[in-house]
Amino acid sequence: MENKTMKVSFIGLGVMGFPMAGHLQTNGYDVCVYNRTSAKASDWQAQYQGRMAATPAEAASGADMVFVCVGNDDDVRQVVYGETGILAGLAAGALVIDHTTASAELARELAEACSKQDIGFLDAPVSGGQAGAETGQLTIMVGGEETDYAQAQPVMDAYARHSQLLGKHGSGQLAKMMNQICIAGIVQGLSEALHFGQQAGLDCAAVIDVISKGAAQSWQMENRAATMIDGKYEFGFAVDWMRKDLSIALNEARRNGSTLALTALVDQYYADVQKLGGGRWDTSSLLTRLHQK
Repeated sequence: MENKTMKVSFIGLGVMGFPMAGHLQTNGYDVCVYNRTSAKASDWQAQYQGRMAATPAEAASGADMVFVCVGNDDDVRQVVYGETGILAGLAAGALVIDHTTASAELARELAEACSKQDIGFLDAPVSGGQAGAETGQLTIMVGGEETDYAQAQPVMDAYARHSQLLGKHGSGQLAKMMNQICIAGIVQGLSEALHFGQQAGLDCAAVIDVISKGAAQSWQMENRAATMIDGKYEFGFAVDWMRKDLSIALNEARRNGSTLALTALVDQYYADVQKLGGGRWDTSSLLTRLHQK
């Protein structure tokens, strides 16, 4: 049963973590946050009136659940391990939920480390971007034990429209890799379609209005086609982060023997965007490299 008197901690207040932690606080949970840059934690505290801590261990102390949303595998390890890490502050019976998009290998490693202290663990990467985090409409892919998921699921509902347990530890991260593989192919296809239409002299906005009602419809078309047509990319999910995610997927593919030919190609296209200075542009900026041809 959901207990909103429980103490929860949120580690990492980036564009995703800041509003996610805010949703927990506004939904009645007692939230303590930690961020590597303390000024961001101060900003969060001023906006949501929760608590802040100087270290991950301090934030985790006394918490029933600790949520993590940082950059990559190494960032997760830095906030979990060591004298100031989450595991140093958590008591037995607590639960760690990692929302970072990271490797399945790390998820299994963390599950084992938590288990040694009788702490539960879920790998739970999210999809929906900054907008989804701000509106509380994220989708969460989860790996771990069913009992831990049952405990975490009603709490995650504060910022999720849907979450699902997909299997053992690492399954959430593997599902997120599939998510990013799909997005890479769809954005490249949309970019080529818009480039084709522009070269043909069509009113691409009018064309998108028509084809978005049929089989070509996608989230990317609905949410990114208009800004792509206008050449606006200073928002959204950064190319640098997408390349990080695709690297994780490509490394996993080498381990499990799968073939990701299109993903590898699109990853190189994103490298072209980085060379154009677009590392922080939204992933829809794949269209810009076609304008260079």
